[in-house]
Amino acid sequence: MQKESTTEQHKVYLGLGSNLGNRKAIMREAIEKINEKVGAVVRQSSFYETAPWGYESPNKFINACIRIDSPLAPHDLLETTQKIEHELGRVHKTSLNRYEDRIIDIDILLYDNLEISEPDLQIPHPLMYKRDFVMRPLKEIL
Repeated sequence: MQKESTTEQHKVYLGLGSNLGNRKAIMREAIEKINEKVGAVVRQSSFYETAPWGYESPNKFINACIRIDSPLAPHDLLETTQKIEHELGRVHKTSLNRYEDRIIDIDILLYDNLEISEPDLQIPHPLMYKRDFVMRPLKEIL
C-alpha cells in the first residue's frame, strides 16, 4: 500500500508510554523512529513515571508527549506508528478495553484541528482528557 502524503505538514501530537524493559531507552528509540519515519519532532515533553491506568501491574510507566510535523495522512500515520510499535517488540494492541503491560504504546492525540470517529481511528484521542499521564506532558508542549 502506497503512503498518502503531501508536501503539506500537519501538526500532530502523540502520546507515548512504556512499562516493560529499559523504558527510557525504548521511549528514546521510539522518538528517533518517529522522527525518521513519521515526521520531524518539534517538541518533546519530559518523561513522567506513572502508575498503570485501567488495570493492576507492579510495572510503572514512563510517559511522554511529542509534537511532530508530518506529511502523512491520518490513517497512514496510524499505520506507521503501529509498525514502529511492532518493530520495538509490541505484539498486539489493546482490545476490548483490556489493558496490559506493554513495551511501547504510541497514541495519536491530536492532528491539526481534525476530528475523526471511526472504529480504528479516533482523533482527538477519546480518553486523553481523563488521563493525567497524557494531559500533564501534553500541556508541557502545547
